[in-house]
Amino acid sequence: MSQCLVRDIDPESNKAPQSLIDALELFYKIYSGKLSNITPKERSELAENICFVATGQKSQPCYSIIDKGEGQTPCKMPETILSLNKSNKLRIPFVQGKYNMGGTGVLQFCGNQNLQLIISKRNPNITIHIKNDDSYSDWGFTIVRREYPEEGVRSSFYRYLAPNREILSFKSEGLPLLPGKYPNAYVNYLFYGTFIKLYEYQMTGLYAPIILDLYYRLSLLMPNLALPIRFFERRNGYKAHSYETTLSGLSVRLEEDNYTNLENGFPSTSSISVSGQTLKASIYLFKRNKSQNYTKNEGIIFTINGQTHGYITKQFFTRKSVGMSYLSDSLLVIVDCTELDINSRENLFMNSRDRLRSGKMKSDIESSLEKIIKNNPGLKDFKAKRRREDIENRLEDSKPLADVIQRIINKSPTLSKLFLKGVRLPNPFNTTDTKSQDEYVGKRYPNFFKLLKEFNQTNPKHCPLNKRFRVQYKTNADNDYFDRDSDPGSFSLLINDGEIADFSINLWNGTANLNVNIPTDEVDPFVKTKNSVI
Repeated sequence: MSQCLVRDIDPESNKAPQSLIDALELFYKIYSGKLSNITPKERSELAENICFVATGQKSQPCYSIIDKGEGQTPCKMPETILSLNKSNKLRIPFVQGKYNMGGTGVLQFCGNQNLQLIISKRNPNITIHIKNDDSYSDWGFTIVRREYPEEGVRSSFYRYLAPNREILSFKSEGLPLLPGKYPNAYVNYLFYGTFIKLYEYQMTGLYAPIILDLYYRLSLLMPNLALPIRFFERRNGYKAHSYETTLSGLSVRLEEDNYTNLENGFPSTSSISVSGQTLKASIYLFKRNKSQNYTKNEGIIFTINGQTHGYITKQFFTRKSVGMSYLSDSLLVIVDCTELDINSRENLFMNSRDRLRSGKMKSDIESSLEKIIKNNPGLKDFKAKRRREDIENRLEDSKPLADVIQRIINKSPTLSKLFLKGVRLPNPFNTTDTKSQDEYVGKRYPNFFKLLKEFNQTNPKHCPLNKRFRVQYKTNADNDYFDRDSDPGSFSLLINDGEIADFSINLWNGTANLNVNIPTDEVDPFVKTKNSVI
């Protein structure tokens, strides 16, 4: 918003970016809106604009959020930061939120007194929308607190400080609100923007320095973060090599780790089409015991503009229709829902952003994900490998007992006569060794997608009504070709020169599996494609 207004662009006009990705490319030169496309140094420098600082006690931390953004004048604060149900963002396509209610979610967790301090000053480089506002160059501040029910009032409510219905204000070039070296929290000056402090925040179970547990948690909740955030731990009593770090989201973390904690070939990507809406799914399979710092109980997370808006637990992978119990603790699927239209978003997501709405939309998405995960060739291979390893470990654990029994039998002529000599019980688990396959090396820019089996007028593809059909392609594309951060590929499906979207496609080690739902409309029984007839 700040970068848009500095350029004298009305955020609600057609001249403004029409998506978050467009805004990141235009204002910050971040290609495709992916933080992985800029260097770690550039991310750290950019992160200085949004700071998250921990102060106070270890068990009762205070958190400060500092944003060097547009800031608000004292006169405008009641209509923006302090407002509820104001649709200030509803007509701005490149920002999050609708009704200015997201910030209220923290109030109930701000200690026993539910206190929050807000300080803000307008960016002086913004000259648009300053008419009739004499407080343009002032700092405004207020305190929000919980008011317990009084006589005649049935519930608690929140009130902000505004004597005579005016936000308190003062003049100053800058305020020492930015952190210095550990453990100094208020040293460097903030000259404009917004400072919000949450007092004695009830962060259950996360008492370690914020650069550890909380950092890991927020990486998952914002897997493809739009702008990086600088974390500062400033509570006394910690000893660490570093007291600050940059939060850039899960996708950047995995890339910075060079995917060393993922199994070979992953992430794998798929495209899902539901009710004419296209979703991209990225499948991450972690090595054994390597997923703890990346995910907890989340199995499938659904994101919009890089932020998690709902999730399904790992129990999803143990469903009979999925059959990935051996991999359930190591799987993570990220579904990008950014391209969903407004109606579909409202049908799928709750305002709380912690779960999905029940209904046809959710059911159809789950059904598509079940098929994609169950039929993923890479997951099938690793499921068989994990199963074999688990069985072999159990057999290895039982070997000492077998040796003891064998010694007893050898020492007892009576027992020996009870067993046929030379006969050995077979291994019931058939843990025969399999040859290791050569590691697949795909091309970043593939040069072919060829159908494995050709179909023609006399031998068309059999497509049962009311079911899906599948065709396979041979290719030399990377597994993440359709969903990588830079230069991703695209796939379109045509029926009689008309594009349809009711399909899914996934890549694995040189094979592309295309699953298509039979269209409900009447179509020519022989559908022509580039290489074949279906």
